[in-house]
Amino acid sequence: MKTKKISIWLVVAAAALMLAAPGSAMAGEVYKTALSLAITGPTSDAGNPYSKGVEDYFRYVNDMNLLGDDTVDCTIRDDKYETAITKRNFEEFLDMGIVFYLNYSTGSTLALKRDFEEVEMPTLPASYHAGNIEGSDYIFLPIASYSAQNIGLAEYVVDHHEGGTPKVAMYVHPSAFGREPVKDVEKAIEAGLDIEIVETVEHGQDLDVTGMLQRWRSKGVQYVISQTVQSPVATMLKGANILGLVAQSFGEKGKITFLGAHYTGGNDLVALAGDAAENFYWTTSFITTSESSAGADAQLDLAERYGRDEKTANSHNYAAGILVAEITTEVIKRAKAKGKEITRENLYKELLDMNGMNAFYSQTAVGPVTYSKDDQQGVDTLQLYVVQDGEFRAEGKPFISEYPEKIK
Repeated sequence: MKTKKISIWLVVAAAALMLAAPGSAMAGEVYKTALSLAITGPTSDAGNPYSKGVEDYFRYVNDMNLLGDDTVDCTIRDDKYETAITKRNFEEFLDMGIVFYLNYSTGSTLALKRDFEEVEMPTLPASYHAGNIEGSDYIFLPIASYSAQNIGLAEYVVDHHEGGTPKVAMYVHPSAFGREPVKDVEKAIEAGLDIEIVETVEHGQDLDVTGMLQRWRSKGVQYVISQTVQSPVATMLKGANILGLVAQSFGEKGKITFLGAHYTGGNDLVALAGDAAENFYWTTSFITTSESSAGADAQLDLAERYGRDEKTANSHNYAAGILVAEITTEVIKRAKAKGKEITRENLYKELLDMNGMNAFYSQTAVGPVTYSKDDQQGVDTLQLYVVQDGEFRAEGKPFISEYPEKIK
């Protein structure tokens, strides 16, 4: 793990202490928040490091007195990726008097959407499903939606493909998490994005992907965009590697270039797919620790401070957990600075004011976090990465997908 003598966040903490108002009436308060997620069960490979990112950043906030004498008490519970457990957890969190909530899955976020509205609970989910914020005032996506990510990948294909309309297959999770972004890519095509979706495949339990890959080859598929999690992508890449189908350069003729959105990539994919992950293109709004930066150093320092292992420390899911804890802390800090009582209503208002000159800049993300009445998607900026020599490396500059605005 990389180390630094002085953490970036330590400097921020010192500055915050100097700016803290002495004798505040809010001194010594405890602000209750909560998180329900899959620490065990399906998707726990993402949920486990995510929970540690949330836990560690709030510990850091309290240890370094970032809120003066006040502290954040975040209750974290395992829901095993079961919506019924999530709902029960949320009801119990309400009884605890939480003022801000962190949710996890697409299914539970959609199922609890009306509950969040009814109790007016500002909520940040780990699911970046665009449907989460449709018809909702209180759900805020931390980063660009899955739809924006998939459309961004399609835009990159169009911009860098040579020779006519590129033929694309989409490989997706058999759920709303996987299906809905496909519909938005199709809307982008209707609005003028020049790609052809040859086939959309919802993966199942069958680990033999040979037939699917050979079918794609026979149909002339040149690119595959994946909207799922790491394990099925790793299986697909291994199969493609055995068949000699993986492009060694972007758009290589006669081969297939593989791309994926947030939960398909990261260091876990490289660990699962090995050499077959080479030249896999991936987009997310988070920085990676495989390249040196102030944000990478800050993430690694935090993990080291609280004794996390190398895998957790370098996980983009750990970074995602840090981000939602950072946003929660920031709205509390802003409300305190204005002398406001820390309530759901006031923290909600601080989220809505987080734009323009009031945008929030996180150490973990490639762009600013912004929200408003008309914008419930936090970090709009995306970064494309590609696996080179077993590590994800930035490809080009951070960008914002264009077509999501055109299909609203």
